[in-house]
Amino acid sequence: MCGRGTGRALRIALWVLIVVGVPVYVVWLVRVGYLTGQHRLPAGDVIRWALPTLIPAAAVVLCVLVGDTWWASVVDRAASPLRERWPLTVLLFIAAVSVFCGVAAVDHPTVPSGLLSLVLTGLGMAGLFFIPAARSRELPDVVLRRSGDTQTHPDR
Repeated sequence: MCGRGTGRALRIALWVLIVVGVPVYVVWLVRVGYLTGQHRLPAGDVIRWALPTLIPAAAVVLCVLVGDTWWASVVDRAASPLRERWPLTVLLFIAAVSVFCGVAAVDHPTVPSGLLSLVLTGLGMAGLFFIPAARSRELPDVVLRRSGDTQTHPDR
């Protein structure tokens, strides 16, 4: 049987992911947005200065919004919105733009730079996505409920 300690351990693990992954991801997005704009866009283009501002802001807002929608469905025992098209499309778009900027920011893109871009994007987006769950008071109850459902129905 799962106790309240499991909910506490999960909350600590989520906050470690958030505290470590999110700032690194946001700072990295600002940096690669700046470098992509400076290296790849013409000198008079407004977007070259908007990239380091818009990409991190959009990533933060949209990942937390999708995470909040998902967490509300988990708490309410409703169907997961991740089965619909819009949340997955939003997350895939953010991931694609993040990875693209990470690769485009370097002068000579290599596989390691692409993998680094992919890892930083994954950790940061996961941290942003789980902010609503980590700060929710219902997290221990949901963990207990879900573990009870799994023990009652082992085929799930």
